[in-house]
Amino acid sequence: MPEPKPFYVTTPIYYPNDAPHIGHAYTSVAADTLARWRRLWGDDVMFLTGTDEHGTKIQRAAEARGITPQEMVDGTSAQFEALTPLLDLTNTDFIRTTEPRHVRAVQEFLQVVYDNGDIELGTYEGLYCVACEAYYTDDELVGDNCPIHGRPVERVTEENWFFKLSRYEQRLLDHYAAHPDAVQPTTRRNEVLGFIKQGLADFSMSRKSVSWGIPLPWDPEQTCYVWFDALFNYCTASGYGTDAEKFARFWPPNYHLIAKDILRFHAVYWPAMLMAADLPLPQQVFAHGYLLVGGEKMSKTTLNQIAPQELVDEFGVDGFRYHFLREVHFGADGDISYEAMVARYNSDLANNFGNLANRVLNMAANYCDGLVPDTRADGPLVDAAAITFSALTDGMAKLDYSNGFGAVWDLIGATNSYIEDRQPWALNKAGDAAQTAAVLGDCLEALRVVALLASPLIPRATAELWRRLGFTTPITDERLPDAAGWGLLPAGATLDKGAPLFPRIET
Repeated sequence: MPEPKPFYVTTPIYYPNDAPHIGHAYTSVAADTLARWRRLWGDDVMFLTGTDEHGTKIQRAAEARGITPQEMVDGTSAQFEALTPLLDLTNTDFIRTTEPRHVRAVQEFLQVVYDNGDIELGTYEGLYCVACEAYYTDDELVGDNCPIHGRPVERVTEENWFFKLSRYEQRLLDHYAAHPDAVQPTTRRNEVLGFIKQGLADFSMSRKSVSWGIPLPWDPEQTCYVWFDALFNYCTASGYGTDAEKFARFWPPNYHLIAKDILRFHAVYWPAMLMAADLPLPQQVFAHGYLLVGGEKMSKTTLNQIAPQELVDEFGVDGFRYHFLREVHFGADGDISYEAMVARYNSDLANNFGNLANRVLNMAANYCDGLVPDTRADGPLVDAAAITFSALTDGMAKLDYSNGFGAVWDLIGATNSYIEDRQPWALNKAGDAAQTAAVLGDCLEALRVVALLASPLIPRATAELWRRLGFTTPITDERLPDAAGWGLLPAGATLDKGAPLFPRIET
């Protein structure tokens, strides 16, 4: 067996000033589906998520509640950590930026950048959005408000330490010219290039007025700017300063998955910071769009946040995961509604996936004594399965979840059409046991391929279908590409009809 390849995927670390909503869950499910997909290929996967717990916003929110910032983040961070069991996430680490390992790693990193001459003392006056933890120019404001949160900005004047971002303008342009896929989708790459070409200004990377942060090692009276601290979590978790072997294995990440509102931090500031410390850059930053409710981005201020638990209770974890990665093209904005969730659940999961599994297993129980037939028809499903595997592989290489997994549902449709065409109930009635077994053998084999390929997206239902097909080893033990071949369902295995995998939701 070849040595497993390292594969490292991250979500952004979420800001725990409030409870998680489905926007957070969306990115986490996308990252988890990718992590599960790479494990099927035998990769050694590191999947990181966590919480970003420092900064002005946390400090003020805690003061408003009459508690300490640490007490606040201990409570809210636990709600984000609870997304892991709720959404069947398989993250290998959950990092909190208040952890000692992160404080040590950030201070070591800061000292390296300072010693390299890229941090200098200066005075800053600028327009600051507390919600973003970011500065804006007059041109970037909408009226007097932050362009992201629609809230008034504050004018701040302070003596701070500055990161010399301006020194990295050409190096960033050269990097993106040499690595055109380093920021995706293409529209986001163009946005990043446009921002860099306007000219990069040095930015304040410390705060004297914010006590809730990591002290600078050479100036303990100042704390590290929250984004300078938060971005480094990706290095901390992969072993920077604590496990050189692990860091050498997993760094740089294959993917940073983020929402588009934090693109500038991940595709301009972050790579420049890594350059300043002579560290390799992430292979790709992929910025997805917003989930919109009635055309508006979910936020606390517009009061249209939806708790993931509510939708998981209604649609199940598989229904939740399936909807958001199939309904919304990853990378674009997408409107969501309860009605659309019900429609897609009933159509794709109950009527197509669930109904196919139910009818095939029932016919095999009735016509084949509940055992996997030992014959296979060399029919059209062989080619359909191969096309599906190729399309899903291509889709996942581009993080095109919607079309990639859409190909799996094409195989479901092809199998349903095959059943209607060959009519195994008629073959059985006519006494043609061999042809009945051959057709149902094909259909059962198609179900095996469907279960395998859909497993990164809907892990619970596919694991149950795998069991019903007679397997005694977990579906997660399978390895691509070999497992996607045709004819691998063991003849004679005992089938289990079971209850419907996805009962219809009636409204």
